[in-house]
Amino acid sequence: MFTKKDLSHHRGAIEQLRQSLTWSPQQAQEIGQSIMSSWQRSISACIPRERTAAPLVENTSFKGMTTLTSALQRCEAELRHVAQQSSMVLAIGDVGSTIVWTAASREMQDQAEQVHFVSGGKWSEDAVGTNALALSLKTQQSCCVFSSEHYMESVHDWVCYATPIVDPYSHQLLGVVDLSTTWKNHNTLGVLAVERCASIIQSALLEQQKHRLYIRAFSVSQVLFNGKVLVLTPRQFEIMTILALCPQGVNLDKLHNALYGERKVSMGTLKAEMSQLRDLLGGMLGSRPYRLLAQVEADFLQAEQALDAGYLESALRLYTGVFLAKTESPFLCAWRDCLESRLSDAIFKAKNTDTLLKHIAHVPDAIDAVERLIELLPESHPAHQVLEKYKDA
Repeated sequence: MFTKKDLSHHRGAIEQLRQSLTWSPQQAQEIGQSIMSSWQRSISACIPRERTAAPLVENTSFKGMTTLTSALQRCEAELRHVAQQSSMVLAIGDVGSTIVWTAASREMQDQAEQVHFVSGGKWSEDAVGTNALALSLKTQQSCCVFSSEHYMESVHDWVCYATPIVDPYSHQLLGVVDLSTTWKNHNTLGVLAVERCASIIQSALLEQQKHRLYIRAFSVSQVLFNGKVLVLTPRQFEIMTILALCPQGVNLDKLHNALYGERKVSMGTLKAEMSQLRDLLGGMLGSRPYRLLAQVEADFLQAEQALDAGYLESALRLYTGVFLAKTESPFLCAWRDCLESRLSDAIFKAKNTDTLLKHIAHVPDAIDAVERLIELLPESHPAHQVLEKYKDA
């Protein structure tokens, strides 16, 4: 436990550091490199000094949240109890740090509303600077942001603990959970408390696994059904992917055209594939039109949804390789071209160099990211010459 004197001294030390333009390695170690890096990114984002509350977005129904919102319906009573009993405000954010659900104690309700720590509040780093939701998503680790470690002065009286929410089924990042209170109530157990909240959500996620499909099509092709990997032929995998992209269903003729195009393949062959798929899916394949009856999620759908929401970093995190690189399906090839065009357009509009550098580390042949980095980085930057050589190679 910290005494009030300890907390006051720590807050004062942070505020003094915030006034400095540069920080020594020792100072960075005392505060934490992740906080220091976040401060630097926040300064570069040119956030308005007069901003005292997070921007509000009208539509918080980000389609990629379907899995998480379903789980929240199972455990929201337990999470509300945590917030009320701990005199805190509990918030769930999506992969872009926009809050989609909150529960607040009476002690924190008014304060949360004043700074828009409510559903629809956009707490991304480029909007409000250093904060626990954005930092936890950035590092994909649990974190604590204390008092004036926050970039926005209106939350300097807060301490926030956050941890990522990871789907135990697909292992994809789904969002973030945050517990916040006043700085004088800071406790070393805060991080453990928020991790407990994440485990409550993960338990709810495990309960809804039945009749759930997860498709991976970037780099490695894989289908998970009820927690188990399905063994599929390449053609069956393509069919599953087409059906995932056409949730309203497709008839036999359209499916044949989407899959084979002008190739001479009989309808009987396709019918046989559909029959085998129905057996593998335990009846979760509807007909007339053909459609998947299970709850369907996929890395490529999540990437598309992230682009729709303007979450480039999340989209790039999912894009680990070319979508179905060997497919000959005209429908899937066209969809891939569209996705890559949208991704490239977003990259050329990106301003965050860290996001682009991370993308190149995972996808070395991402020339669009290389060209954008050359535009963004000053010629004096150590990476500039390397990128120029890479571009010309």
